[in-house]
Amino acid sequence: MSTNVIPSTKPYLIRAIFEWCVENSFTPHILVQVDGSVRVPMAFVRDGRIVLNIAPYATHQLNISNDEITCQARFGGVAHSLFVPVGNVMAVYARENGQGMAFEAGPGASDAGVELHAGSDEQAADDDAMGQPPEDVAPDAPQPPDEPTPPVAPAGGRSHLRVIK
Repeated sequence: MSTNVIPSTKPYLIRAIFEWCVENSFTPHILVQVDGSVRVPMAFVRDGRIVLNIAPYATHQLNISNDEITCQARFGGVAHSLFVPVGNVMAVYARENGQGMAFEAGPGASDAGVELHAGSDEQAADDDAMGQPPEDVAPDAPQPPDEPTPPVAPAGGRSHLRVIK
């Protein structure tokens, strides 16, 4: 008896939204659920999560495979090698407008995602994977991670979140 295992669509969707962001001059970010399998600077993890700027100018040797995302990035001016299993990616989105896709995180998470539609252009793009520290923070001090732009309901009060299966 043969069991057909259908590969996850998640890495393909992550790559597609990443490419869409880059082609449209948006800054691609991923929200990652941090556990023992994730390799990121722990000083930048908040509430078990980290937001990473994966724009080409903010990373070196970025590779988004079907199983993992790897790259080198600078945090507070210090280079780090990053390793994120695709299963730990909770969202991929454009920083400037919040458009992207949210996923359930974890090894057993389904491929169903939630499309995000937000309308905040208050945040400016940055050159570092985690942005520049505020003026009053010493250069070597840990800086807080970027937070994902929360979805904003459009005029009329109805949310445009859509479950994708």
